[in-house]
Amino acid sequence: MAISGSFSAPPQTLTFDGLLSDFDGTIIDSTDAIVKHWHKIGAELGVDPRTILATSHGRRSIDVMQLYDPKKANWEYVSFVEGLIPKEYGSDAVEIPGARSFLSALEESGASWGVVTSGTRALIDGWLGVLGLPHPKMLVVAEDVELGKPDPRCYLLGRKKLGLEHSSSLVVLEDAPSGIRAGKAAGFQVIALTTTHSLEQLQEAGADVIVEDLRSISVKCVVEGRIQLEIRNAFQ
Repeated sequence: MAISGSFSAPPQTLTFDGLLSDFDGTIIDSTDAIVKHWHKIGAELGVDPRTILATSHGRRSIDVMQLYDPKKANWEYVSFVEGLIPKEYGSDAVEIPGARSFLSALEESGASWGVVTSGTRALIDGWLGVLGLPHPKMLVVAEDVELGKPDPRCYLLGRKKLGLEHSSSLVVLEDAPSGIRAGKAAGFQVIALTTTHSLEQLQEAGADVIVEDLRSISVKCVVEGRIQLEIRNAFQ
């Protein structure tokens, strides 16, 4: 059933103590590279890559490997194969529209922010190097938590790393239902991007605000440590 509405909401300003952003699908789009990667892994495992891809987005590779080859569900293997992705398929990744200017504005504003990703450190460092994007000072990667998204502990760890343990006034930027659910379970507001999933999927996962991409989000200012975001053309 089609959802009536459009990306035309008037500008609104939202204020938070800190911002936590997903990485793949939110800051970069490496879909083509990841598809090629899972085709390669699927061939090695004798598993139809379409089966893997149906459930892999937004989830840690170690959790995906646990389903298909538990012997390879270890950090040594996962970090090695993920570290190869930017090297082998670097030309297959692009920035999400608005990402570079948004990250630069976060850096320049002095806002409390960081990246919380289901990717390994090797993968994130690789992509940031290939694309030349600002490197977040605070980073939570797949290896840092016992359970990945939709479990909220990755976002709770992100809050702790920002020194905001006692605040519930954080915003999460996400593109995948598993990440939206993680952010909501952590008690935070979630702004979702329609970069990889349908509007219906994002609504069903519980997103508070839905925009098309990062061109709709800008940093207005930081006042007494709190970040003010302007959101334009959200879905209404």
